[in-house]
Amino acid sequence: MSKRDYYKVLDVPKTATEAEIKKAYRRLAMKYHPDRNPGDSEAEERFKEAKEAYEVLADQQKRAMYDQYGHAGVEAAAAGARGRGGPGPADAFGDIFGDVFGDIFGTARRGGRSQVFRGADLRYELELDLHQAVFGHTVEIEVPKLIECEVCHGTGAAKGGSAVTCDTCGGAGQVRISQGFFQLQQTCPKCRGAGTLIRNPCDACFGQGRVRRTRKLSVKIPAGVDTGDRIRLAGEGEAGRNGGPPGDLYVEVHVREHPIFERDGEHLSCEVPISFATAALGGTVEVPTLDGNVALKIPTETQSGRVFRLRDKGVKPVRGSSRGDLFCRVVIETPVHLSAEQKELIHQLDESLRHGGSRHAPREKGFFEGVKRFFSGA
Repeated sequence: MSKRDYYKVLDVPKTATEAEIKKAYRRLAMKYHPDRNPGDSEAEERFKEAKEAYEVLADQQKRAMYDQYGHAGVEAAAAGARGRGGPGPADAFGDIFGDVFGDIFGTARRGGRSQVFRGADLRYELELDLHQAVFGHTVEIEVPKLIECEVCHGTGAAKGGSAVTCDTCGGAGQVRISQGFFQLQQTCPKCRGAGTLIRNPCDACFGQGRVRRTRKLSVKIPAGVDTGDRIRLAGEGEAGRNGGPPGDLYVEVHVREHPIFERDGEHLSCEVPISFATAALGGTVEVPTLDGNVALKIPTETQSGRVFRLRDKGVKPVRGSSRGDLFCRVVIETPVHLSAEQKELIHQLDESLRHGGSRHAPREKGFFEGVKRFFSGA
């Protein structure tokens, strides 16, 4: 079976840089690696194909031969290298495995230097009330995390001491294991990938180079945040290892429910109770907003459920230019704890309205006529 074009295998153009080729291979290797696809022969073949393409295109000499002569030129060059005692398939696989998968999983650096690990990212859930989320706020939080040991300054060694190179891996942090035809790399079991050993550990951190402490941080909350938004504090995560950079802290916002307002993006909504008299005769009611009370004019004969819109009384979102609106839904409140005199007055009003016919209650008439038509099949 003929081999596919190496550039098409990695899905890169012929002008791709070395970094683009490596990135493409890393993506395919992560997707088709046998450990992630156990028993999938097709994925295994795709992994081998991608590995072969990377071996050629990542090597300048091999890539030049391939660009000029295709697969035949690469195979001829490989045969010549084996005849001169050059690296065999096992060495080639080991070098690529260590280079690419080392970058992915944070394995040892080249040149026998110990590994450097970036600190872990942290997450903090922060609850805010609606007013704080809408107008912004500054809060103080306490975050437990691993920080650099102040005694040994992250080395893990006691005062006057220092780390020594691991005699098992020679400081690489990895060892090679031969398994038949292949050579694989794994983390050094003695130094656990650090590349160094602590003979006399620090008493404060017990040789770890990091200690757990609770830190107070001031977090500035931008105006307009909503539930689900995240605020990134760079470098406020856990300390790195072996001089590695610290991680980041992600503050996840959760806005508490408000007793009056409901939020939908940049808009707010609320229910406004009004009396029967105000709904029938009209009037003015005080409506609360986040900026203070405003007067809402209720026209005569307002029905329950009608929505009034107050412009620019909502929220200005973090990623938006204009402020939203406040939607007020009026609800006619039924009077309670009536006296005998009040009840009699209501009976008199009801009788008066009934004598006026359906013109006083058009919605009631329409409803019952609809019900009548439904059951009669008209």
